Amino acid sequence: MGQPVMQFQIVARNPEKAAEFYAKVFDWKIDANNALNYRAVSTGTKRGIHGGIWPAPPEGHGFVQLFIEVDDVAAYVSKASKHGGKTIIPPQKLPDGDEMAIILDADGISVGLFKPAK
Repeated sequence: MGQPVMQFQIVARNPEKAAEFYAKVFDWKIDANNALNYRAVSTGTKRGIHGGIWPAPPEGHGFVQLFIEVDDVAAYVSKASKHGGKTIIPPQKLPDGDEMAIILDADGISVGLFKPAK
């Protein structure tokens, strides 16, 4: 199995405003009806990838992040660490059963690791 980019995430200082912007400009459908109030984004096409919008921490800034699907989140966090990466959100299970972690690559770029629930 390869490790495909499965999703993008827009981390925004004002996620409601960002959701409204993308919905109006690109006709994306935004759905926050989930346990985390995560603003899931459907781009309205089968091409490309879908994503979501999440709030930036108060001291943070906005950015776009990619999520890469892996078969073992903890193993990839460890592998990244051995190659100069750092963990900023350790492996964890989300309410829907998905697993995720956020790492910084060797250049300090944030990357999400993702394992979907079975």
